[in-house]
Amino acid sequence: MTRLPPAQEQIVLAHANLIHAVVRTVQNPELRPELDHALRVSEENGWVALVGAIRRILAGERSARLFEGLDEEDAVIVEAILRGIRDPQTLPDPEKLGDASLAAPGLAAMIHAAGKGDVQALQLVAHMAEEMTRVGGDMGRLGGLMRRLVNGERDAEALCAGMGAEGERLVVSILEELGKLEAH
Repeated sequence: MTRLPPAQEQIVLAHANLIHAVVRTVQNPELRPELDHALRVSEENGWVALVGAIRRILAGERSARLFEGLDEEDAVIVEAILRGIRDPQTLPDPEKLGDASLAAPGLAAMIHAAGKGDVQALQLVAHMAEEMTRVGGDMGRLGGLMRRLVNGERDAEALCAGMGAEGERLVVSILEELGKLEAH
């Protein structure tokens, strides 16, 4: 993967599955129905501008106009997709978990909200867990843990069973962040 500033790299790693799926679909349009389902779910979860840009990419657009109306995170994702179309060697590693200190607060906040009954957060966590599970490795294991985390499990040893060092760091960081949220 191309070296990006840390915040941008975190965004790209967090959305690696989506970036790969779009690039694969551009290369093989027969995959479009599967991607369309993921795009519908993403759109329902508020990613309207990003999904619009992705659909324009799938239709063949590659101009700077794709970035109009996108926030910073969406623009980073679109740029990574375009870079991946031009040079697949730049695609992020979907199994790399990234910096736990950056990913954990966001994941913990979504898990906490879902555990409190926030329907949108629950849908987002479920979609994310499904995507993570497809990747396999530590990311897949973490995806498989999401329901347990939402349901309140906090035993680090049980949750980290079978994970590598990066996965363990992320799970422990998520648990620490959940502890902070639950203390309030």
